[in-house]
Amino acid sequence: MDNTESIWGIIGGTGLTAIESLVVDETWMPETPWGAPSAPLHMGHLGGQRVAFLARHGDPHRIPPHRVNYQANIDAFRQAGVDRIIAVNAVGAIHPAMTPASLVLPDQLIDYTWGRSSSFHDDNLQHTVHVDFTWPYAESVRQNLMAAAAARGVALHQGGVYACTQGPRLETAAEIRRLEKDGADIVGMTAMPEAVLAREADLDYACLALVVNWAAGKTSEVITMDDIHTNLNAGIGRVLQVLETSLSRA
Repeated sequence: MDNTESIWGIIGGTGLTAIESLVVDETWMPETPWGAPSAPLHMGHLGGQRVAFLARHGDPHRIPPHRVNYQANIDAFRQAGVDRIIAVNAVGAIHPAMTPASLVLPDQLIDYTWGRSSSFHDDNLQHTVHVDFTWPYAESVRQNLMAAAAARGVALHQGGVYACTQGPRLETAAEIRRLEKDGADIVGMTAMPEAVLAREADLDYACLALVVNWAAGKTSEVITMDDIHTNLNAGIGRVLQVLETSLSRA
């Protein structure tokens, strides 16, 4: 796809399979060397900015985290001419201040996944490829999101460590204690390899996380999907406010 207009990519996670305020003028299902992306790209405008939206788990939501074709998704954005991506992720809270329904803008991550294809540079190489991943999230995109949240009066935790686990099951209480000792503040299942593939593709990428539950063992309560959906519904409106304002400031 040939488009000289600057395009932002938005990856919708659990609870965000579509954006009603996105004015769609094209729906495109690209072919990639890694197969089909999770869903078609919805191309249009949001907040006055050209946007490509992709539902990470498909539409309807039926692709579990460990089965997402992250390579195809990121390559689809690259083909569309996207140069910056905001990824929306639903996460569990480890840090006591990051309460359910709050928003977190992580600045670091730890990868606990296994068996996922995590590079575009695996086979038929003329030389090996190693990308710097010291700071996994693009600071320019993070600053844009911080400014957008401030402009809308939306509370936002401006840093934190995202622990990415394999899924699709939730973690044990012992695993969460281990993650906490490792320095993790939130836990989810989709940050990797999405973030590193974006880095390999030279796309500025940041995560806007919505906390949907306390992590296992952080309370005496059992984690239920009803509680997760309640917190999704409580926080997704503020996610959209930040997204729209961020794009209007781009």
